[in-house]
Amino acid sequence: MFSYRHAFHAGNHADVLKHTVLIATLQYLTEKDAALTVLDTHAGAGLYRLDGDYAKTSAEAAGGILRLGAPGAATAAPLAPALQAYIDLVRAFNSSPSTKVYPGSPFIIQRLLRAHDKLKLFELHPADLRALAGNVAQLEAGRQVAVLHEDGFEGIKKFLPPPARRALVLCDPSYEIKSDYGKVLDMVADALKRFATGTYAVWYPIIPRPEAHDLPRRLKTLAQKAGKGWLHATLTVKSSKITEDAAGEVKRPGLPASGMFVVNPPHTLKAQLKDALPQMAELLGQDKHATHTLEAGS
Repeated sequence: MFSYRHAFHAGNHADVLKHTVLIATLQYLTEKDAALTVLDTHAGAGLYRLDGDYAKTSAEAAGGILRLGAPGAATAAPLAPALQAYIDLVRAFNSSPSTKVYPGSPFIIQRLLRAHDKLKLFELHPADLRALAGNVAQLEAGRQVAVLHEDGFEGIKKFLPPPARRALVLCDPSYEIKSDYGKVLDMVADALKRFATGTYAVWYPIIPRPEAHDLPRRLKTLAQKAGKGWLHATLTVKSSKITEDAAGEVKRPGLPASGMFVVNPPHTLKAQLKDALPQMAELLGQDKHATHTLEAGS
């Protein structure tokens, strides 16, 4: 149950998509003066060393943030504002030009919140919980940030609706357990009943599994039945096919693609991603199969 560690994947192409969407969404939601409550259902450790053992083992950041931040990594045109905002925020956690520290969702969120906003972080993995609590303690954020040793799928219920009637929920479980797909759907359906005007952002992997294929379609149905706007963005960086090398060794591609589905998205988000997604696919693509999709509805 506790085998997944985000430290192996920190800063990869999926994080680039997820955190670009997260930052753009938060920047919009914090334009209004009223307090915002943010709930992160699977917070992880919060901060990651890209030169640490976990990240170096998989080296996934090399195909994500490190590729974006490398010298000469640029398109013919300037970077889209949403993608540049993501890169700038990550750089703000690093004192040198090289990127050695990667902020997870909790630290990205906290960096963008105002003093009167609240952040609730849920984490069940014992080691990640200890790391998260230690990292958050260094923020000296007082009561603004709460670390909760709870199942985020269930834990968010007691915070919806929030006091100021404004909330963002970020849900990005590992999906190592197939039941996570159903739990995401149940959580979003329940949350919309408790607080219909909240913004709900769900990350998911695009892999050859029926549950992964069905998730965005079923989230779309949920949003439509609730009469809520939605946005669905995907980023593919390589083929998902399993191949063999010259020696006959089976080569598995790793995660080839991922998606973000947002219920009640900011009205500005589609235009921002329309500019950013093509650049992500261009800069992070690993083969001819690199592509992106973007659709939205109300």
